[in-house]
Amino acid sequence: MTRNLDASQRFLFEQADVRGESVRLGPALSELLDTQTYSHSVRRLLGEFAAAAVLISNNLKYTGRIILQARSEAALSLVMVECSSERHIRGIAQGDLSASAVDPMTLLQNGQLALTIERELGQRYQGIIALEGRSLAVSLDSYFAQSEQLGARFWLGSDGDISAGLMLQQLPAQLNDGAAREEHWSTLCVLAETTSIKELLALSPEELLFKLYHEETVKLYPPAPILFKCRCSQERSADTIALLAQSDRDEIIAELGEIALTCELCGAVYRFGQSALDKESDTRTLH
Repeated sequence: MTRNLDASQRFLFEQADVRGESVRLGPALSELLDTQTYSHSVRRLLGEFAAAAVLISNNLKYTGRIILQARSEAALSLVMVECSSERHIRGIAQGDLSASAVDPMTLLQNGQLALTIERELGQRYQGIIALEGRSLAVSLDSYFAQSEQLGARFWLGSDGDISAGLMLQQLPAQLNDGAAREEHWSTLCVLAETTSIKELLALSPEELLFKLYHEETVKLYPPAPILFKCRCSQERSADTIALLAQSDRDEIIAELGEIALTCELCGAVYRFGQSALDKESDTRTLH
């Protein structure tokens, strides 16, 4: 159960215009989840979002990140996971963090799903669709069916401690075309439907692909590591404090002796005393 965790692997069908991604998260997911006190249901939901974010981010051809988030007026107002092109993940849920449900997706009932793609240097793209009630995987299937010319299918699972995902994606026609192409795609998706969440969580990519596609020729690429890592920093926190009016900063310093900012996404605390604020102010003046 602990093998091949915190890694994603790409694979390619050599007789079909189809590629895939497999991901399994363990310790990195625990670090993400342990920043807040989440119910088991919320942990499962965040686990699926984390697996999905990694699968989607592996399509990035440039330095940047994808942000997968859902907003609703149900028990959870926000579920968000971000994954960078370096495969660094972070995330958070907001709302009733103690909420429980047999089907965690009901905690986001009637919500919206947004996928944001941010380039480090470039444009920002966002797509939004209604969040399907059945599963995050079904919602992502619908999203890609509407926004992409090529098909993509997702299978996701989480038990609150480990999460896993499988994605299949059509490639531009090269090896086959027409009815043969669509039949092969349909067959690969039908076979993927036979896997259970238990198998998705427990089997290594090699074991899962052999179970599903032992009659296919599949090329499996080396695993790529995934880390929990936040983008917060002392400098970013200083930028936030700089937005406060000078009178507000002086009042907080006079009352508490320092200004402390806590990152909701990782729990890191950044502290600024008067001397640190004066130094930041001098630096900003010079530049």
